[in-house]
Amino acid sequence: MITYYYKNLRSEHVKELDEYKSGSWICVTDPTTTEFEYLIDTFKLDPGHLQDSIDSDEMPRLEQEGDLTYIFVRYAYTNEDLELSTAPLLFVVGPNIFLTLSLHSLPRLQRFLTGKVEFATTQRTKLVLLILDQIVDQYEVFINNISRQIKVIRARLKSHSVANQDFIDFVLIEDELNEFLSALLPTTAILRRLMLGRHIPLFADDQDIVEDLLLNNEQSIEGCRSNVKSIVNIRGAYSTIASNNLNRTMKILTAATMFIAIPNVFFGMFGMNVPLPFAHEPWAYAFVIFLTVLATIIIFLWARSKKIF
Repeated sequence: MITYYYKNLRSEHVKELDEYKSGSWICVTDPTTTEFEYLIDTFKLDPGHLQDSIDSDEMPRLEQEGDLTYIFVRYAYTNEDLELSTAPLLFVVGPNIFLTLSLHSLPRLQRFLTGKVEFATTQRTKLVLLILDQIVDQYEVFINNISRQIKVIRARLKSHSVANQDFIDFVLIEDELNEFLSALLPTTAILRRLMLGRHIPLFADDQDIVEDLLLNNEQSIEGCRSNVKSIVNIRGAYSTIASNNLNRTMKILTAATMFIAIPNVFFGMFGMNVPLPFAHEPWAYAFVIFLTVLATIIIFLWARSKKIF
């Protein structure tokens, strides 16, 4: 689907146009083959880069083809299974064109259309930076939500009420964070290249926006890494606690087995149907009991001295 938006510095609201007008924003979402051919023929775009933009695994990068700059980034969104994921977004910026192409509708697009974000489609460079700012801000929101989720699970760890589902959630969260990192790290390189001003012209205000974007992006990267470390630490702590509890249980079972086995040895020995010492003595039963208790106490004290349990 191809949509044209137009808003200049004097406009109060964004206008949706029926056809392209110079200075408008060409917003392309999940284009068909016919729409691809129209974009390539009308705006003289590179077919290879447009095809790359619908590759779900395309990584962030920056390319220059003549007077057109192709900027690939990835934005975070919630998919149909309510799981966090990322998807590619392509910016095409040139002297007479501003185009965005994505597989899904941008999560923050309504902020631009409803006036929550002040912009003008005629200011192409600033519009690129504003959209990037919304993308980075969306990452930050998702990362903060993940941090809160990890803290809830960590609190349950103190009460030993962590369930197997929590570790399944950890695996999913770790995959999401790693996917975020694979998108955010190349974005940092793109922002550093944009700061040079060779690909798209930057004014003083634009330079400040890029610096803020770079700072926020690096903070998001550190947030992802911090959360991954927290997950690893929690998982390691729980494994240590589980191993310690297992060792304690095995020691208790070993002691219980010993206390049961030693009397059985003596009772079995003196219960055989063969002639035995003291078999006809009235104090023989008490002697066997005494010998059994004495042997158990001696072995128990020996085990304690060796710190077996």
